[in-house]
This record gives sequence, C-alpha cells and structure tokens, in this order.
Amino acid sequence: MGKVSWDRGGMCRKPRAIQVPRECGAECLSRLLPQLVPPSQARPLKVSPQQPGPSGPVPQPPKTKLPSTSCVPDPTKQAEEILNAILPPREWVEDTQLWIQQVSSTPSTRMDVVHLQEQLDLKLQQRQARETGICPVRRELYSQCFDELIREVTINCAERGLLLLRVRDEIRMTIAAYQTLYESSVAFGMRKALQAEQGKSDMERKIAELETEKRDLERQVNEQKAKCEAVEKRESERRQVEEKKHNEEIQFLKRTNQQLKAQLEGIIAPKK
Repeated sequence: MGKVSWDRGGMCRKPRAIQVPRECGAECLSRLLPQLVPPSQARPLKVSPQQPGPSGPVPQPPKTKLPSTSCVPDPTKQAEEILNAILPPREWVEDTQLWIQQVSSTPSTRMDVVHLQEQLDLKLQQRQARETGICPVRRELYSQCFDELIREVTINCAERGLLLLRVRDEIRMTIAAYQTLYESSVAFGMRKALQAEQGKSDMERKIAELETEKRDLERQVNEQKAKCEAVEKRESERRQVEEKKHNEEIQFLKRTNQQLKAQLEGIIAPKK
C-alpha cells in the first residue's frame, strides 16, 4: 500500500476512480482529487492469510438495521450514497484485513476551492503540461479537478451533481469517439499509403518495361530504315544502269536505222 497524503482536515484526497502516475506519486495529487474519509474511519473486514486480495468490487458488510424514527430520508446519507455511486469506495488489504475508504461528504469551503485552483496551476507547471493542443497530462489533471468539483457540487445539490456527472460522461464518450475516429483515420491513411506505395512500385516496373519495349521498337525502326535506305540505293543504282543501257541500245538502234535507211536510199536512187 503506497503512502497517502492528507489535507489540513485529515481528509485524504486520493480516489480509486483515478490512477496516480508513477512519476508523480500519491502526494502530487493530494489537492486535486476528491476527498476521502480518513483511514481511522474506514471499516475493516477480516481476511484469512490464505485468501487472496479482492480483484473486483467487494460487497458492503452487513449492517444492523436500526428502527426508523422518521419517514423523511436523511440528506447526508443520500448524498453519501450518491457520492459512492459516482466515486466508488477504495478498497485494499492490510494485515489480513480488508479496508474500505469512502469519499468524504464534508462540504468544501471557498478557501478549499481557491487552494484547488492553485494546486491545479502548480501541477500543470510541474508536469510541464502543454497549454494548447492535445496533452494527456493536462487532460488527466483537469479530469481529476472536475471530479473534485462534482463531489463538492453533489454535497450541496445531488441533482446538480448528477447532471454534472452526465456532462462528464458525455465529454469522455465524445473524446473516446474522437480517439477511435483518429485511430481509424490513421489506420486508413497508413493503408492508403501502403497501397499507393505498392501501386507506385507496380507503376515504376511497368514504366521500365515500356521503356525497354520502346528501345526495342526504336532499334527495329532504325534497322528497317537502314534496310530501306540500302534497298533504295541499290534500286537507284540498278535503275541508272538500266537507263544507261537502254539509252545506249536506243542510240544503237537509231544508228542502225540511219544506216539501213541510207543503204535503202542508195539502192533506190540509181534506178531513177
């Protein structure tokens, strides 16, 4: 059992509903947590040495019923029951005895509220809580301070305290919903990033394949162009040779024709 700090009235301010950070200790939140009755007023229950400590809520010990003197419910008792419902009693085992410590139902004074504010500012500074943005330390301290305010309000007006409890639960539910949404969005973003990375790799591989295919096609085009130029050159040379040969044959035929014509004229002319 760790050390528990007490205020001036002997009231411990460490509740069960809020965990105390290891680096802070029980003393650091002595003024920020709902008050508890001192251990001298805690009810002990005997536990055998072989019996393990309780892992869950322990039922209240049986109380002797006193004859009711009035039908009007006791406001103090009603406030205590509401406080126990809002902030469950703390339970621990010490010297084979089960101790139960309930939230104090003593009203707080104006000085207690002022001191609570001072302690809140002090703890925010000591634990270096961020003033803006998301800060788990700041949220934890303000949550503990809000629980203490709910306790103080519940003592004066149970209905107002229950309404504040609903507000607190709604805020926590909203924060949990936003946290779930944030985690889902982060997971969705990571999944999309992985898909984009995988798609990028596939696209880069496809681009490399297309570039290789492009180079092959360009090489084939160059080869075909070279072949085409060679064929054109060869055909051009062959055409020139054929044209030259054809022209020579034409000239030869013309000369032969002229000779034959001259011979024919020579044969015909003497007969006249």
